[in-house]
Amino acid sequence: MAAPPQGVKHVFIISFDGGKPEVMKQSRMPNLFRMVKEGAVSWEAQTIFPSITLVSHTSMLTGVSPEKHKISWNDWRPEKGLVTVPTVFSLAKEKGLKTAAFAGKPKFHHLDLPGSCDTFSVPAYEAKTVAKVAGAYIEATKPNLCFIHFADSDGAGHKYGWGSEEQKKAFADEDDALGTVRSAIEKAGIAKESVVLMSADHGGHGKTHGTRMPEDMTIPWIAWGASVSRGSTVSAPVTTYDTAATALWLLGVPLPTAFDGRPVSGAFAGAAAASAAR
Repeated sequence: MAAPPQGVKHVFIISFDGGKPEVMKQSRMPNLFRMVKEGAVSWEAQTIFPSITLVSHTSMLTGVSPEKHKISWNDWRPEKGLVTVPTVFSLAKEKGLKTAAFAGKPKFHHLDLPGSCDTFSVPAYEAKTVAKVAGAYIEATKPNLCFIHFADSDGAGHKYGWGSEEQKKAFADEDDALGTVRSAIEKAGIAKESVVLMSADHGGHGKTHGTRMPEDMTIPWIAWGASVSRGSTVSAPVTTYDTAATALWLLGVPLPTAFDGRPVSGAFAGAAAASAAR
């Protein structure tokens, strides 16, 4: 495995729920596309099957496949308990790092292992509210690892359809929320030590998702910030559980041997090519 770049002290994972690359490219997202231009991108990353929100985000935040994390449902079911494998938050916390999560759906509480997050908040469904709460926390606390989830685009997809004008508007709203988060990182004075990883849990077709269709399985994967190879395309295959591996690798947290994910090292200047690290 390639050595991580030096000087990264803060990693932010931002998920656009239902973020189908084809639709995002058609939406008004100036903040996102400025970061794409300044960062590294794959528009062909893949999620896991079934391509649904809780199952996919669990892989994104645990670094393992559904066969290992055992989360198979897709709503908040307190009787099911918590995920039984370590999360990026619990692994980072073991190394004394500050961790936080802000989500738009209560189902994410299945990932809130005791003591793993300094704060784990579901403030609202709307991305602008989630970003406002997360931004204030970032400015005040400067977390080392922070997850932020934007739900609006998924809700619009289910109600109006993937690629509808209403969904494009939801992506535009989420882009405004992204701007709020980026501004908070800058106001906190940590931009030069931060990496933002932006991705999605699934795409969609019609008014649904969850299949193995490319429309459902293909997601964006974007890295921006410290040591990222500016204006580059990630040529190696990327799977959603690689997000967890990349975040921990950047922060110097050892990856468990059970991880399916591997760092997307090819997105970072000075790291070995991704193919050499996979």
